[in-house]
Amino acid sequence: MKPVIGVTPLVDEERGSYWMIPGYMRALEKCGALPVMLPLSSDPDALARAAGVCAGFLFTGGQDVDPALYGEKLSPLCGRPCRERDAMDFALLSLCERLDIPAFGICRGIQIMNVRFGGTLHIDLPGETGADHCMKPPYDRVFHSVDILPGTPLARIVGGGRLGVNSYHHQAVKTLSPRLRAAAVSDDGIVEGAYMPGKKFFVGVQWHPELSYESDPASLALFGAFVSACENDRQNACDFSAGMI
Repeated sequence: MKPVIGVTPLVDEERGSYWMIPGYMRALEKCGALPVMLPLSSDPDALARAAGVCAGFLFTGGQDVDPALYGEKLSPLCGRPCRERDAMDFALLSLCERLDIPAFGICRGIQIMNVRFGGTLHIDLPGETGADHCMKPPYDRVFHSVDILPGTPLARIVGGGRLGVNSYHHQAVKTLSPRLRAAAVSDDGIVEGAYMPGKKFFVGVQWHPELSYESDPASLALFGAFVSACENDRQNACDFSAGMI
């Protein structure tokens, strides 16, 4: 059976709608999964039920993380946060960490992983460091390179050494969570990949493999490794219950 993977929703508060970039879903489907977009909710019972159905969770891009969550004030350079989504991601990440459910974070996904477990962010990367990580379309091409650190899950998935990646973000990891380890670093010193040791799959990347999986084997390999971890964890997912939260 294909593993069901819960995908966190993109939220358009002005239009009062949820939406989704097709690449998240299509890349998972191409790797043999059945992706489903989750409703926006941080209700523990609802998320526990989701964990009973989903073998893993994909944490997508989207709004800036609320700076209050890592001890900073809201800056004019910060986009409007979606606090309900922050709460949902925090709760889901806690569930994944506690029950060892595979988790894959992309862009905002790695940022919220970092903040949830005690790290901080650059509120605005260009304003704080002068680094420009926001490319123009098309987004399925290389914008800059990262160094994949040896001995990490990313090195096992995409190989070590240099990797060319796309890039579209203005927030980024500043202080890495003490629970996470760096897996990829850009030339300007930004942590662009991270993982939690001792987990089946708990990986975040700052770039956008959902926009390049059709042309870039490394991007597709990331989704493939995530889906493989979810396939191996499917039986455990069936055993979760609301009483475990």
